[in-house]
Amino acid sequence: MAFLDFHFHSEALGKQVAAYVVLPQETSASQIGIEGKKTGKKFPCLYLLHGLSDDYTIWLRRTSIERFAATHGIAVVMPDGARSFYTDMKHGGAYYTYIAEELPRICESFFHISSDPKDRFIAGLSMGGYGAMKIGLKNPERYAAIGALSPVSDIRQPYFPEDMNLIFGDTIPDSEDLFYLASQTDKASSKPRIFMGVGKSDFMYQDTLRLHAHLTALHYDYTFRESEGDHCWAFWDEYIQYVLEWMFA
Repeated sequence: MAFLDFHFHSEALGKQVAAYVVLPQETSASQIGIEGKKTGKKFPCLYLLHGLSDDYTIWLRRTSIERFAATHGIAVVMPDGARSFYTDMKHGGAYYTYIAEELPRICESFFHISSDPKDRFIAGLSMGGYGAMKIGLKNPERYAAIGALSPVSDIRQPYFPEDMNLIFGDTIPDSEDLFYLASQTDKASSKPRIFMGVGKSDFMYQDTLRLHAHLTALHYDYTFRESEGDHCWAFWDEYIQYVLEWMFA
């Protein structure tokens, strides 16, 4: 794999931004201890979103995402979403527009990444799990699959009141609610597959079970997995492997 610390200008945010990018590279005998897969075609790409207290470097620092991606022959783009919940903030940056619209266009122009929706995927953890679900459900024709690990399933719960006020103002609109979006997108002719995973000791476990029941009652190609675990990197390092196996089998 090749690793790039990618810095560029975002029109949506009006400033310089950064993302980590890993790209498949032909393996050889001189690369010890890693196996790769390369087809010659443009690479499928996973946009991988971080949680509330982290940044674009965290997936590479806390997991073996580069090694996992090499096994599947995929590109992975890890952008910075600040504390935005991947939203065009009421008092802050236009992070939804940046991540959902601008970033894929930029990456597909710079790198050997496929622009075919069948090759575009999105996933994340916690705040990033919410962001992945929201972006995928709002753009069902643009993403093949969504992976949400320990997501903030119910945005209306008062877990982060100061952030919610900065992001949404006084009222969170229905268009930012995953239950509402899942119901609306269920009517679409083309829908992304969905994987959701959560630990049974997660502080948002009950919210996720309610979203799980809601998705089960709809008509998605939907996979749910739970096991013992907390809202922590030991859980996410394990579960991102399940997401990749499910997405790219």
